[in-house]
Amino acid sequence: MKTKLTTLTLAAALACSAAPVLAQSQGDITVGLGVAGVFPTSNNGVLAGPTPIDVQDGYSLTITGEYFIADNLGIELLAAWPFEHDIKSGGTKIGEVKHLPPTLSLQYHFTNNSPVTPFIGAGINYTTFTEDKAVGPLAGSTLSLDDSWGVALHAGLDYEISAKGSLRADLRWIDIESDVKLNGINIGKAKIDPWIFGVAYVHKF
Repeated sequence: MKTKLTTLTLAAALACSAAPVLAQSQGDITVGLGVAGVFPTSNNGVLAGPTPIDVQDGYSLTITGEYFIADNLGIELLAAWPFEHDIKSGGTKIGEVKHLPPTLSLQYHFTNNSPVTPFIGAGINYTTFTEDKAVGPLAGSTLSLDDSWGVALHAGLDYEISAKGSLRADLRWIDIESDVKLNGINIGKAKIDPWIFGVAYVHKF
């Protein structure tokens, strides 16, 4: 009898250890602090002429907050310190711009029994452009980019380093298109559509 009881106890322990572990539970909150690079697609449009423009890469600090509305299912808000980009046409710098990209996403974190947990998400992005500045051949003019709404896709991996902390690597794609104005006149559209790569520390509360 004692042998059977010991065997059953061991089997139950093994079964529990093999059972998948929830990535996050309903009601959990996580906050992430990190850095990210914004990498626009090439050939970002044509402004009042045959020469395409290119929006250069930008880097900044990011912060995310996520609330889990169900086990493994969370709503995340991305915020950041402004990203700064140069705008070039034919290799010549014609402008500088900063932008803020608040993004709201619904995300699913997969269930597993590994310290590495993948997740995917989708949502909506609002990009607002600030401190637009014309330089080079356009110096003295007023350059402005309109705000943009678009779809945002998100995927990444969390690597658990403690009961409350994880290291994150993630990739986003955001649909960003903006009307460009020079001295108040619309001169074209900037199609930016960047890939955003980030790394962060994520803490669970």
